[in-house]
Amino acid sequence: MTLDYETLRLLWWLVLGALLIGFAITDGFDLGVGVIFRFVGRGDEERRLLLASVEPVWEGNQVWFILGGGSVFAAWPVLYATAFSGLYPAMLLLLAAFILRPVGFGYRDKLHEDRWRDVWDWVLFTGGTVPAILFGVAVGNLFLGLPFHFDELRRPLYTGGFFELLHPYALLCGLVSLSMLVMHGATYAALKVGEPIAGRVAAVGRMASLVFSATFVIAGVWVSMGMNGFQIDPAFNPAAADASAARVFVAQGAWLENYRAHTALWIAPIGALNLALGTHVLLRMGRAGMAFIFSSLAQAATILTAGFALFPFLLPSSIAHDDSLTVWNASSSERTLRIMLFAVIVFLPIIVGYTTFVFRVLKGRITLDALRGHHGY
Repeated sequence: MTLDYETLRLLWWLVLGALLIGFAITDGFDLGVGVIFRFVGRGDEERRLLLASVEPVWEGNQVWFILGGGSVFAAWPVLYATAFSGLYPAMLLLLAAFILRPVGFGYRDKLHEDRWRDVWDWVLFTGGTVPAILFGVAVGNLFLGLPFHFDELRRPLYTGGFFELLHPYALLCGLVSLSMLVMHGATYAALKVGEPIAGRVAAVGRMASLVFSATFVIAGVWVSMGMNGFQIDPAFNPAAADASAARVFVAQGAWLENYRAHTALWIAPIGALNLALGTHVLLRMGRAGMAFIFSSLAQAATILTAGFALFPFLLPSSIAHDDSLTVWNASSSERTLRIMLFAVIVFLPIIVGYTTFVFRVLKGRITLDALRGHHGY
């Protein structure tokens, strides 16, 4: 069966969502560990133990982030150009934070001096915290809309500044993201390290799950009651030849329109909340393995919650509503989407299989005794 252009664009929206979920589940836990290790670890040995739990896998986890960026470049080139040109300072800050992590891992143990290691501990903390917050701030700004428009040559012109991105709602979303990844990282650490550190990180994970649940609900109420949302003209036909001709309207609570039209979508936000609370209960019961599964599913449900609300918008414009980028007007050609989809079908299972194999090989807890017996330390 041959897929039509409309179906291909929908499939690529799903592929982008799957890559974001893969990134949140894999790289999310090592970002979370980076946020908490400096405070949970009592002394250098315990901090090294926490870092050792993610050090063998964090580089491989970032493959999902690279795939996500590559898929945006290939499938949504207008989105890529608009976002990277308008949000350049934020992208540079994110890139700098990502650069800090490999440098921190590589240099932390080069010298056996407390001051040296303290400096690199704070570097690794920054490399975990800044991306965790920025990802949430970015999602928050998608709901608010970004100040850009296209000129007569269809060139994107961004009229905002970096500090305009720090809207209270965007900062709230940053807190949602930070608490979600701290919950995930703490749950992973509770699974991977021995006592007494496992008990302390489990306590952090329980606290983070409550913070996430509260901020997630507040953000949802804000979207439904205190914010204007974007909506495409219901008469718009996505299969039309000129998909850029859609009119966009703004109305309070419009971000919930998809949920009103398809009540089954409520499984995502309800699932995210209940899975986070389930993670809390499982950590209290000492079942770190199941807690990690629940936490991973909570990451997926949270991303789906935002994706279902935003669809079909990819990058709404707050100053020129009709210039908003959607699944329908920002995609590559039909031929490009078809070729790239074939590449995804071939290579994505390989990546998933390799990732699964690595985690199976590295399963089991890391203890202080094992760390002391490792000559690299």
